[in-house]
Amino acid sequence: MNLRLFVVLSCLFVVMTGYGVTLSVLPFHIERMALAEGVASKEASVHVGLITGLFALMQFFFAPVWGKLSDRIGRRPVLGIGMLGFALANVFFGLSSTLFLLYVSRFLGGSLSAAVLPVTAAFVADLTPASQRGKGMAWMGSAAGLGVMVGPALGGWLAEWDFSRTYQLGGFVLNAFSVPFFAAGGLALLALAATAIWVREPSILEADGAGIPLKDMFYGLMAKKSFRTLLCFSFLVQFAMALFEGTFALHATAVMGFGPGEMGLVLMVCGLVMAVAQGGVVSWFIDRLQETRLLFSGFVLMSLSLILLMIPRTMPFVLLLTAIFGIGMALLIPILASMVSRYSNSRAGAILGVQNAVNSLGQAMGPLAGGLLFTLSIHLPYMLTGLMLLSSTVLLKRAIGTTQE
Repeated sequence: MNLRLFVVLSCLFVVMTGYGVTLSVLPFHIERMALAEGVASKEASVHVGLITGLFALMQFFFAPVWGKLSDRIGRRPVLGIGMLGFALANVFFGLSSTLFLLYVSRFLGGSLSAAVLPVTAAFVADLTPASQRGKGMAWMGSAAGLGVMVGPALGGWLAEWDFSRTYQLGGFVLNAFSVPFFAAGGLALLALAATAIWVREPSILEADGAGIPLKDMFYGLMAKKSFRTLLCFSFLVQFAMALFEGTFALHATAVMGFGPGEMGLVLMVCGLVMAVAQGGVVSWFIDRLQETRLLFSGFVLMSLSLILLMIPRTMPFVLLLTAIFGIGMALLIPILASMVSRYSNSRAGAILGVQNAVNSLGQAMGPLAGGLLFTLSIHLPYMLTGLMLLSSTVLLKRAIGTTQE
């Protein structure tokens, strides 16, 4: 791994740590504010899903735009915009005292931070040869996984700080729940500084393809059955992950009485397993085993762990199933990203932006669907999503066969 790639992945790690800080606190913060405004308990879970999903929905709309822009003006400035937007939106979220302001801050945060992941993926595609692309995507997943591991633990710890005083100015308030979001913003600013100092534009960037309108590029890619297949699998994987992240706090609270500390531990284990698996095991296997076998294994592990999560009543069993879920994710994410990147040349930003948009749509729909299903039955989100993942394995062999077009 060269120095520039290491710095880019380090920046991704810091940004994802900031994102992870909010994961263990966000559902509790939204639910607490909704209940304080007189929203019924079941309706509060819907707000949790909507506000969590809004961030990803905005990324769905803006990721292809930012990716295409990075092909035109360069990766570095677009990445900087994304990290700055993520930082400021987290500070705004931490100061918000009403549900309306929470929605506004997530809208702005999702729109601006949509630049981070597709541009980072494009950096990886630019800086790695085609034969090492899968390994590079696995390293990227490992950096993100480490961030999501460290972040929830840090967020759970910060949420339990003894910050007894509350300061209010108009619609903004500073209290104990503000601290994790301020920390997330501060970490993103550190990543922005590292980018400004050490990251330079990859020399592989060329003008070829950069002038193609985004709409025409999108229609051209979607005409390929193989590309559509990969996008469908990407959507399903991210939908399942986001549903788990967005609703498990509610599920675990209702079944086992979990709080931010316990949720931080669960998400930390999931992130740790994903990071270790992608950085070590998957990066080794990805160039040695058939992609179909690895994808099949990933879907099976994710589906079975989600279904079995309806059963546990003890922390060790929850952590075991969460680890299995993380291994499944570790297998699927880099392989799908690597396969999508094969459609790129100098247009890596735009093409990976399209995949990131689909990922974001799955991340937006997951918490929303989970919140709605949770109002019907606390087990229903995991049962239906697990069955969807399991049924996809039936179509996997034929579907992946089409990617050889």
